[in-house]
Amino acid sequence: MNKFKKWTITTIAFILIFFLLNAVLVIAVDPFFQYHAPLESFPYLVDNQLSQNPGMAKNMEYDSVILGSSMTVNFNTHWFEELLGLHTIKLNYSGAYPKDQANIMEIIFDSGNRVDTVFLGVDVMTYTGGVDETKYPIPEYLYDSSYVNDVQYLYNKDVVLNYILRPLADPDKTDLATVYQSWWTDEYYNIQWVMHNYEPPEAVETVTPPEAYIESVDRNLQANICPFVEQNPETTFYIFFPPYSILYWNDVIRENHLEATLAEYQYIADTMLSYDNVRVFFFANQEWIVTDLNNYADYTHYHRDINRYMTECFADGTCEVSGTEEMKGALSKMRAVIETFDFEELFSVEY
Repeated sequence: MNKFKKWTITTIAFILIFFLLNAVLVIAVDPFFQYHAPLESFPYLVDNQLSQNPGMAKNMEYDSVILGSSMTVNFNTHWFEELLGLHTIKLNYSGAYPKDQANIMEIIFDSGNRVDTVFLGVDVMTYTGGVDETKYPIPEYLYDSSYVNDVQYLYNKDVVLNYILRPLADPDKTDLATVYQSWWTDEYYNIQWVMHNYEPPEAVETVTPPEAYIESVDRNLQANICPFVEQNPETTFYIFFPPYSILYWNDVIRENHLEATLAEYQYIADTMLSYDNVRVFFFANQEWIVTDLNNYADYTHYHRDINRYMTECFADGTCEVSGTEEMKGALSKMRAVIETFDFEELFSVEY
């Protein structure tokens, strides 16, 4: 019995020490940044938006944030320092819904940082869903302030193997200035690649009424975006509409919701421009961008040079709309780009 008792105590002690050391290792390195900012000496791998964004929002220092979907991943935060004098962090989510933006903004504005500026890319197609809808299920234990449920982080095999041991074995520290940038290299941005992979949707005969999306859009704005604008009057929100390619508008036409989509743009802009701390930028009607498919890797995702141009616009005010009438003018230009584009010629060529 004495031998068995001794063995049992030794085994339990070993297990406890193992779990303690595992927790200490995770806390010390903290690859999801839940307890502290990145260590200068560790080669962090940052590739998990859902799990790493909340920690970066909590514990990194910044005065500006870039939010949005994959339309924002090719921004380089050094540009914002160079052109706007802002110390910026990028916290985007691929396919982000308005609720995804709300989830991260709640952490941002509770972080203790003085947030001077928020750059928020608005993808109109995501504002018609449910107010609590997220693109992917979020690991809620990383988004709250409780330490009790952190056991899911401290004793997570994937965290230890893939975010602590693997970077140590093959160090290639992620550059946070370009974090989450798209995998497409320059050779993918050409009309041949885009058209080869583009599949137009089935044509829809029934026209979507112009007001069809407004109720859903308003619910999303009031639940997920406007409260943060209202509660943070000292923060300037740059709301911007990305420049999808002309193929996106081909989809809109074939699915017969052009008027509803344009009305949605107008409603979002009007709502946001009712706040003194909001500036709105409309890039969707930039003909030199949207009609040149060499700027794209698919029907919506554009080259980082376009992100650079957008940053320059934030700095000098190009493409800004300051009121309802200006937005109507911008949408009229968008309509003209669509109506004058030769889709027949585009689809007549074999790529």
